[in-house]
Amino acid sequence: MDDTPPSKPPSARRQNRIAAMQFLYMCESNDPQDIGDALRMFFGNQEKDRDFYSFGEELAHGAWEKHEKVDEVIREYARNWSFDRIAKVDLAILRLAIYELNFRLDIPPIVTINEAIDLAKDFSDPDARRFINGILDRFKETLHRPLRSAATE
Repeated sequence: MDDTPPSKPPSARRQNRIAAMQFLYMCESNDPQDIGDALRMFFGNQEKDRDFYSFGEELAHGAWEKHEKVDEVIREYARNWSFDRIAKVDLAILRLAIYELNFRLDIPPIVTINEAIDLAKDFSDPDARRFINGILDRFKETLHRPLRSAATE
């Protein structure tokens, strides 16, 4: 008999972040011509109702719309690493996290960083977790807001 306690299902926010990361991964592999259509199709084909994924859809839309600016940040903080060598799943996680840190002031930075590391634990390898954590840790030092609470402005 297995004594491992059953793991609890991921929270709604976690499920939304996973879907947003998957959407960004898909976009990197297959650049959508119309972001709106791509979002409707992707989130309409998830296992839960599209309304459930409203947070994830907001994140995915924002991160993809801002991915060129976000990629500049990744390039700057990915020390000694060629942008083209970053695995697509790691790039999707980084894009989501940097977007949240830069543009979603309603989400505390520490939450974003922890979520990104958890995504890397679930979808990437240990070296990638350290790589992602290193980039986000260095980048968080440039934020001019509290790390443990949402910004007021």
